[in-house]
Amino acid sequence: MQQEALSFFSSSFPSLHRSFPTLSRLRFHHFPALSFKPNTSSSSSSSLFKSPDFTNFTSTTTTTTTETLESSIHEKLIYLDSLGIDFLTLINRHPPLLSTALSAVKSVVDYMTTPPINFTLQDFRRLVSMCPELLTSPLNSHTIPVITFLLREVGVDSIFDLRQALRRRPRLLACSVDHQLRPTLYFLQRIGILDPHKHTYLLSCSVENKLVPRIDYFEKLGFSRRSAAAMFKRFPQLFNYSIAENYEPKLNYLMVEMGRDVREILEFPQYFSFSLENRIKPRHQACAAKGVRFPLPVMLKTNEAGFRDTLEVCCDSSPPLKTSRLVTVQKSLDL
Repeated sequence: MQQEALSFFSSSFPSLHRSFPTLSRLRFHHFPALSFKPNTSSSSSSSLFKSPDFTNFTSTTTTTTTETLESSIHEKLIYLDSLGIDFLTLINRHPPLLSTALSAVKSVVDYMTTPPINFTLQDFRRLVSMCPELLTSPLNSHTIPVITFLLREVGVDSIFDLRQALRRRPRLLACSVDHQLRPTLYFLQRIGILDPHKHTYLLSCSVENKLVPRIDYFEKLGFSRRSAAAMFKRFPQLFNYSIAENYEPKLNYLMVEMGRDVREILEFPQYFSFSLENRIKPRHQACAAKGVRFPLPVMLKTNEAGFRDTLEVCCDSSPPLKTSRLVTVQKSLDL
């Protein structure tokens, strides 16, 4: 069926197919703007195209002719290509773009690439590649409300900071203010994160499917709800880490291999931000070889040279000078 549909498209849009042969690689049954229905009737006199396999060819409006649709697609392809955007790759990832009016696409491009938003074309291409919904979302009823929400309710300080936030998390532009962004903002504020403009990347996360389960995980370890929430307040990036791929292996290593109390992470949740293989294991093994036990921040936060210096000084028989920063480390070790 798909091959027949492709053949039909090639014959129906010959100029597009000749100009852009890569169209034949597209999966047209994914495109709502182009749907093919099998022949279920012996009579095909009322069909737009008389074919034993396809009796109806529908477009976004019943009055759109084949020539008009072909012209619309062609113009859209040329326009996006002039911006350096691969139209064919984009519609394969986000089929609704095929049926979106060119005027609507242009209005979004103009809004995002001219003052006051003023993204460069390079940045805009990256936004679209990561969030193709930007080109098909209604400008006045979706995109502008998202921008307004970030500036007014979240408290993003400036247009420069707004661009930074969207570069970091383009998916914000695909989220509904009422159903996604605002509920997540209220949740973050409720657990004590009072500077959400510094953590806008969290606003696109589902409260029910991502944020709450991570707090629940630490509750199951024996922490109170308040203590678990305090960890995320202290280190909001903790919400971004996977339970199975980050929390579990690192906690297992902390308690089993390092023999430490799990409560240490309450004061240092940044522990989860360090690589298990490249930082945590090598540092612990170096300390174990010297018979030294550092507090987690001392062991992990210093650079390699500083860590080695600290390790050597603490293993040396002569104490550090009173003016040395290592005195603090030694006091911590004594405690």
